[in-house]
Formats: sequence, structure tokens, C-alpha cells
Amino acid sequence: MTPRIEDYALIGDLQTAALIGRNGSVDWLCLPRFDSGACFAALLGTEENGHWRIAPQGTGPSDVCTRRAYVEDSLVLETYWETRTGTVKVVDFMPQRDKAPDLMRIVEGVSGTVDMSSVLRLRFDFGSVVPWVRKSHGHRVAVAGPDSVWLRSEPPVKTWGQQFSTCSSFTVSEGESVAFVLTWHPSHSPRPKLIDPHKALQHTLHDWAKWTDRCTYDGPYREAVLRSLITLKALTYAPTGGIVAAPTTSLPEEIGGVRNWDYRFCWLRDATLTLGAMVSAGYLEEAEAWRDWLLRAVAGDPADLQIMYGLAGERRLPETELPWLAGFEQSRPVRTGNAAVRQRQLDVYGEVIDALRLARVAGLDDKSHAWNLQLSLLGFLESSWREPDEGLWEIRGARRHFVHSKVMAWVAADRAVRTLEENPELPGDADRWRAMRDAVHAEVCEKGYDPERNTFTQSYGSRELDAATLLIVRTGFLPPDDPRVVGTVDAVRAELGSDGLVRRYSTEGASVDGLPGDEGAFIVCSFWLVDALHRTGRTDEARELFEHLLELRNDLGLLAEEYDVPAGRQLGNFPQAFSHIGLVNSAVDLAEVGLAGVDPAGDDPAG
Repeated sequence: MTPRIEDYALIGDLQTAALIGRNGSVDWLCLPRFDSGACFAALLGTEENGHWRIAPQGTGPSDVCTRRAYVEDSLVLETYWETRTGTVKVVDFMPQRDKAPDLMRIVEGVSGTVDMSSVLRLRFDFGSVVPWVRKSHGHRVAVAGPDSVWLRSEPPVKTWGQQFSTCSSFTVSEGESVAFVLTWHPSHSPRPKLIDPHKALQHTLHDWAKWTDRCTYDGPYREAVLRSLITLKALTYAPTGGIVAAPTTSLPEEIGGVRNWDYRFCWLRDATLTLGAMVSAGYLEEAEAWRDWLLRAVAGDPADLQIMYGLAGERRLPETELPWLAGFEQSRPVRTGNAAVRQRQLDVYGEVIDALRLARVAGLDDKSHAWNLQLSLLGFLESSWREPDEGLWEIRGARRHFVHSKVMAWVAADRAVRTLEENPELPGDADRWRAMRDAVHAEVCEKGYDPERNTFTQSYGSRELDAATLLIVRTGFLPPDDPRVVGTVDAVRAELGSDGLVRRYSTEGASVDGLPGDEGAFIVCSFWLVDALHRTGRTDEARELFEHLLELRNDLGLLAEEYDVPAGRQLGNFPQAFSHIGLVNSAVDLAEVGLAGVDPAGDDPAG
């Protein structure tokens, strides 16, 4: 039985992450970074593309564990197997690294005696390269080109090579344990430093307990909020503070379809909402690190602002296809890199400026150059906001005048005005940005609104709707009781909704995105609907929808990008930062402890 996307668990070390199935198999791991080549790529192919399964002997790939759970509020996974001879527990984790990344798997006997097996197939470069394996100093060492992986067990167990795999067999009884340590390092470097796996486990649990103790959110749905925050932390590249949209590439938005993209990069569209989620939960250090990553990434000519960057702010993310991988459930092509990096999305200017103002309002230490950078971005946007673009959803069709892009241009000007009003010592022409704000507002209300249907549309002159217009109330573009806002919420829910969930836009007929096929309901858009319902006075409906969305999480509290309502399954890259950001912000909104992820601008919006 092929695993579904939601069958996977996430572990990581704040620089990369692994996905582990219910069958005990690590099917995805990129080393040494999120955006590196995968050494386990069975997720997008077959076992021959790399995996590592530890399970009781006699079980096959389709056999699944009895139960699994994270250890308290951590990213340490415990998987239990109950057999006729006894019960074992496999503890999977990745300790925060010193230099080399380690994947550790500790098998513990719980009761009785259980015969276990381990099958390790290392395949570098996304499953395309079979390494040479040798013995050295008690390790099995796999080498190919620049990559080297060292495997050892404590205590040593019977291990042999078979069909280009490393196999082990061993027995554990109650109170006994066998620990496996897999370490990556550059092939030209000497043997990596040995780490005690049991001490590493205690340090890892301590690190997570220390981190989660900093969470200041104590409202409703705290368990779900904290698990989402842990997931966002796991998707953070610690050396730079950048947050990847997801740790995977090419998990399909439609099973068997072509909408398969690489999300192992950092999107500016997430900036404000991410910052708000962190601030609202008390994680100011993480918020500041994300803000600083943002400032470094967008530095340069404002005309060259990209929609996404690499983990350290890299700009070149060339998109290629990997034909040797069959794709998740035959969903081809498998892609690395992302050609959308070359698109023009004018909304990112508003998102960056909004995020930087939110950082200032939250009390983060101000950067002396941050305001000058914002003025530079505004200067470019002032002469460019009337142009069409590819919009928030990275369409691969013709450019349009997307309403959301224009609204975010309004946000850019509005936040600049507010910043100058609150900080009159800063340089800048508030009247100039007020004039721009008014001009954008007037044009959007004239050209982006359909009075016949009482709704804002996806783009000027179109009849299509877009879930991004749900953000109009969150941005403060119009007050929540404005009939145009209420009408938009109702129209989006009616035309793009299914079982309460919301699609981004319609893919029927001549799709705006220029791609064949379909996609599922977009989970973060459904959280946006929660926010819009709550802010327009329908809190009971908002809470009901929020609780329904919580039910879509897998058994470990994880959410992918989308949800297939008819099939009842998750779709898209997994776990998805945007989905978990939406969960945190909606929970905070419903708790009414602050407007998470936005500037509190709704008190006196223009228009």
C-alpha cells in the first residue's frame, strides 16, 4: 500500500529534515541542507531511490506501526511495534548539530523479545547515484563524489551488504536497546566526531523543552498552536534565520498531475504572517532572525526584488526536472529549483514593508538601514504599481492586474505613512505616500470590484474570484463591516468553497495559471476564511471552521499545502509552513489577544 502524504512524520535539526513513514522507513532526507540533493528519495520514486527502514523482521513495506507520537513538545518521534513475541519502540531524531548532521534511530525493547531488521539504501543526488560502501573503524562508509555517509550501531550488530544495500539484523528484549547513528560529511574530510546517541537524545529533548517553554501563547487550542510553532521552528535554517516553505519538492497538488514544485526555499509572501505568528507567541528572537534574513535577502536594486530566495538569500534557483524519479504516485515531473523566481509579483513590496513595520511595532531592535531600504522599495513601487504581474499564486500564464497585488501596493504606502506619523524624525514624504495610497485605493475599488455580484474579483475586468481577496479585511484596506468586504467573503465561500474549505481560484476552463489539471483546497486560504468570518462578526462560524481544519491534521499535528476534499487526503509539499502559519494566526485571532501577523491597521482604514 502506497503511503499517503499525511502518513509521514517530520524530524529535523534546524538545517534539514527527514520524513519517516508509518512503516518505519525514512523516505526523504536532503543532506547537508534543506535544499541539498536527497540521499533518501523513495518519497518521489521507489525504495531503489534511497530509504532506510527499521522494523520487526517479517514485516514488509506495506506493514505499519501500531502507534506513534512525538515525545511531549519536541520533534523526537517514538514509533511502537507490537508483535506476537513482544513490543519495541523506535526513537527517531536529529540533534541540533555542531558541524555534521546526524540521523539517530534508537531501538528499545519494551516487553518480550523482538527480532528486528534494518535495510539502508543510500542513493545520493536524489536517488541517482549508488555510493561505494566499505568498512572503516567500526563504520560502514558510503562515498560518492562530494558526499560521504558513516553508519555505526551501539552495540555493534550483524551487518552485511546485499543488493547495493546495507542490512542489519538484531534482537532486542525488554530493557535492551540498539542505537544507529548515520552521519553525513564531505567525502574529503576525516571521520566525523563520534556522538553518544543516548546523550544526544537527552540533549535534544532538553533543547526542545527549553524552546517550547518560551511560548507565551496560553489561549484556546494551545496544543495545536504549539505543534505548529514547533513545525515552523523545524523549517528554520538556523545559520541564517530563513524559513523554507516546506522541506520537500514535487509532492503533487493533484495526484498524477504536473503541478509539482520545489518548496525548499524562502518566500517573501510569507514574511508578514510569519513574523506575526512568531511575535504573537513570544518568539522575538526567531522573529528578529527572520527579519534580518529578510533585510539581507532583499538588499540591492529594488527593481530586482525576487519573490523567493535560497536559505542564505541566494538568488539563482534554476528549475530542472529529474526524469529518473517516477514521482509521488506517478505524479511527474519531479522538479528541483523553481522558475517562479524570475516572476514579477508586485505584492512582495507590500509584504516586505508590512513585515518591517510590524517588526518595529513589536519592539525588535531597529536596523539603521531598514527604513532607507523601505523608501527605496516604495520609490520603485510608486512608478510600477499600475503594471500587471504574475500575482501571489505565481501563475504561469499571462500577466494580469491582480487585485491582491494592488491591495498590497496600498499596504506598502499605508505602512509608510503610519511609520512616518509615528516616527516624525524619520526622513520621508508622508503626503507623497498618502497620495499613492489614495490612488491605489480608488483604482482597486473602481476596477477590481464587481458591483453586480458585490465582490472583489481576482483581477481587473475578470469574473474569476480569488481567495487572496479574503485578506482585504486583514490588511485594513476596508473595514470589516463594509458591505464589499462581507460580499467578498460570501462570494469566495460560495464559489471557491467545498466542505468549508477554500480553493485559491478556479482551475476550470481556460485556467488563469496556464497549467493543465486541477488542485485541492488550499489550507492557508481556509484559515484566511476563518479570520475573515471572525472579523466580519461571524465568530461561531469561524470557530466551527477552525475546528474542522484542525481535524485535517495528521496524527502528529502536521499539515500539507492542500487538501483533496473528495478523496479525504492531504496534497502538496509537506509539512507546509504557510498552513501552520495560518493555524497559529487564526488561533490567536479567535482568542482575541491581538491581530497576529498584521499591523493593527483596521481601526482607521482608508476608503
